[in-house]
Amino acid sequence: MSNSFPKLHNAMWPGLVGKASQGGDEPDISLDRMLELTANAEVDGTKFDGIDYFLFHPHTDPDASDDELKAIADKIAAKGLAVGSLVAPVWPGTVGGSAMGSEEDRSKFVLAVTKACRIAKIFNEHGVRKYGVIRIDSADGPVNWAKDPDANTKLIAETFREAGRIAADHGERLAAEGEICWAGMHSWRTMLNLLETVDMPTTVGFQSDLAHTYLYLLGHNAPEHALLLEGYSEDEFNAAYTTMTDALRPWTIDFHVAQNDGSVHGTGSHDNTGRHCQADDPNGKLNITDASGHWLQEAATRGMHHICWDGCMFPNAVLETPGTWNTILDAMIKVRDAHGWNEA
Repeated sequence: MSNSFPKLHNAMWPGLVGKASQGGDEPDISLDRMLELTANAEVDGTKFDGIDYFLFHPHTDPDASDDELKAIADKIAAKGLAVGSLVAPVWPGTVGGSAMGSEEDRSKFVLAVTKACRIAKIFNEHGVRKYGVIRIDSADGPVNWAKDPDANTKLIAETFREAGRIAADHGERLAAEGEICWAGMHSWRTMLNLLETVDMPTTVGFQSDLAHTYLYLLGHNAPEHALLLEGYSEDEFNAAYTTMTDALRPWTIDFHVAQNDGSVHGTGSHDNTGRHCQADDPNGKLNITDASGHWLQEAATRGMHHICWDGCMFPNAVLETPGTWNTILDAMIKVRDAHGWNEA
């Protein structure tokens, strides 16, 4: 019997991240268009089950009324899609502020999570959302963090704990997405240390992205934590990947399928981070199916019900090509066939 879980989701934020609304050169792609592209993808009768998305303009007003949010939920459900994980607008310039910044900055960060929890509650009560987490990061960079690593890690942890208490009160969990561009989350060791310092394992966990965690291995922005050197062998890669995933997998409550070519990339206001490549990119460094298996071991016991593709900062010409999404969906189906499960 084929596996029915994890459900297969597509991210909506590639229509926004690094685009015009965030200082980029290409126009934003509307939520309606991203939903259309997602709903139209199909591989041998299998379609995407849902979406994950960013709770900010122009896709979503984080202060939208209940009725406006219910209308968005109706729109998504009408496409045959569910809502999974939601990205809280924690960054300066949206709702939030640095998790290691001033008292005002940190209050804004917590406010962003509070707004995300309100929207999640409306979607849950509507019925369009039955699983997923709220995604966060530290909303600051490793250069600032490095000015006082211990103090800044402590501040981020305190902010995450406060946000975690609010999330728990709403029946939600927070997943911190490890990327080389986020303060205190820019290497696998700093990420693990932060999670352990927060010490809320049932509420604040890790979001793994295949593209970003590949850069963890190479020690970008933290060469002292590198597990691989350029020119590594397959055996060296497997050993390093096992070391990293064994450390972070117990904290992993959300997962992004992605590909990376070993380079970094940033557009608009988004800092350089692990480059997301197309699923069939010939320069991709990862066997997507095999790498996903490391993260998805015992995923159901950690409350995971879906996985999401992240094509962040793809050019619009790529995003607007229907074949892009069929190729991505095919890669995700292979992950589910190899590492999925069934639920009662």
